[in-house]
Amino acid sequence: MKQLLTKCAAVLFIMAFSLTMLAPAAMAEGKKVKIAYVEWACATASTNLVKAAIEEHLKDKVEVIPVSAAAMWQAVASGDVDAMVTAWLPVTHGQYLDKVKDKVEDLGPIMGGAKIGLVVPKYVTIDSIDQLEANADKFKGKIIGIDPGAGIMSKTEQVLKDYDLKDFKLVEGSDATMCAALADAYKHKEWVAITGWTPHWMFGRFDLKYLKDPKNVFGAEETINCIARKGLQKDMPKVYAFLKNYKLPMADLQKIMAMNQENDKPLENAKKFIADNPDLVKTWFK
Repeated sequence: MKQLLTKCAAVLFIMAFSLTMLAPAAMAEGKKVKIAYVEWACATASTNLVKAAIEEHLKDKVEVIPVSAAAMWQAVASGDVDAMVTAWLPVTHGQYLDKVKDKVEDLGPIMGGAKIGLVVPKYVTIDSIDQLEANADKFKGKIIGIDPGAGIMSKTEQVLKDYDLKDFKLVEGSDATMCAALADAYKHKEWVAITGWTPHWMFGRFDLKYLKDPKNVFGAEETINCIARKGLQKDMPKVYAFLKNYKLPMADLQKIMAMNQENDKPLENAKKFIADNPDLVKTWFK
């Protein structure tokens, strides 16, 4: 009996030792990846695509966390989340980057050709921001905006000052409420001005145009970049490598956005896009 107990104790010791040695590796492999985003149509599409790609190819669980634009940048800088894939640079989110540039890592552009500005339906007969004030009544004195923390909102506030749009008010809301206001005005052929950006599904559904910006307040074309927390490369090298390689043509992003409009299941649509585009996905996992 004594020998049997001794052997049992030895076996238990070996098992405990083995589990102790394996635990760090198991924990590392199973660590949850946290991605922050703002609930804009483009950010929702891209972020869910990243989630689907990581979970399918790297087998790590991914939590996507909706926040405001300012909170998104702060969350990455503080290390509360691992990354974001919706940084509009150098203009739209430039103010946020300036505040935390020493606390984050810019992994480079995901796509180019991004643009922000004031958008109107093409049936509106003005073509420039400096023509807005003379037509304030036709727009009911409103520019329809999105959430107040968005970079495009602060730029539009600057537009109101620089173009002396005294008879206009910037209306806060969300991507959804802005699009609803656009759709209603478009249906009745009413004049409406919104804070718009490309890529966005609304350019595929409605016949729209950007108002010219002679003072260049909104800046030129931008890139959408991936921003990661400091230390991600060391902690999650495979995730870091994927995010570094993650590139998405604008046409593909707008395709996913259109899918999301038809079927509001962004993760399901992301998985379908991955299955339909294996050659593109391979470039993300070199």
